[in-house]
Amino acid sequence: MARGAGVRIAYQGEPGAFSEAASRLVDAQAELLPCRAFEDVFAAVNDGRADFGVLPIENSIGGSIHQNFDLLQQNELPIVGEVEVPVVHQLLALPGTRLADIRRIYSHPQGLAQCERFLRTLSGVEILASYDTAGSAKMIADARMGDAAAIASKRAGEVFGLDVLRAGIQDYEHNTTRFLVIGRQPLSDAPHDKISIVFTLPNEAGSLFKALSAFGLRGIDLSKLESRPMPARKWEYLFYMDLKASPDNPACQRALAHLAEIAPMLRVLGSYASSKPAARSPAGEATPAG
Repeated sequence: MARGAGVRIAYQGEPGAFSEAASRLVDAQAELLPCRAFEDVFAAVNDGRADFGVLPIENSIGGSIHQNFDLLQQNELPIVGEVEVPVVHQLLALPGTRLADIRRIYSHPQGLAQCERFLRTLSGVEILASYDTAGSAKMIADARMGDAAAIASKRAGEVFGLDVLRAGIQDYEHNTTRFLVIGRQPLSDAPHDKISIVFTLPNEAGSLFKALSAFGLRGIDLSKLESRPMPARKWEYLFYMDLKASPDNPACQRALAHLAEIAPMLRVLGSYASSKPAARSPAGEATPAG
């Protein structure tokens, strides 16, 4: 997936964030642009400061990152790729800190959700959400917080000089996050075998069944279906769907035309090559799939 020198990729978080690892899998030679918020990733690509943006969209334990579904709808940037990253969480603290010293643990809400079993084993510890996993590690290092720990990656600990108190504390061994790549240019010349769409449906009996049957009756595999509320229209929803199909597939073209007859709004968010899961190194870090 590498594109060479000169490519700039925006991601949310600090160095050591899992989004940084995803960006490196997209292009190991790219210049990376850390951003404070997901909205800033879209802004960086929109105004030309970055060629691509990398955004987490779902985790195999914590589920969907709803904010990014909403941002895909609110922006016009197409999805041009995806990548899967193994997520191995470490409990990080200042050198010399013992687990018994910890009174506060910080991480992104998804990081906390993915380590719920481990966190339930602790007593007298306050669990606090922050904007980023690696950002939590940076905060502890910068403030020299001797009674606090962060849930983040091994690399975050290396970047900010923290020790690993407990390794691999995620609830499930094969914890994985899927990231989308957004941009105005193709990511690679690999054949597109996946399509992401968003649509609305009339609020009437059988409308979702009719929408899904447009694909089921033509043998089109649906790998994802997500509903999100429409803030300006109470109890009405946007539906996000991933199709395992090429945009050149006649059956898929007919299915989309069929859906367009039912759906008041239909938008193709992008077509792209589906991800190959990254391999796990012995240390649990993501490495490009061969």
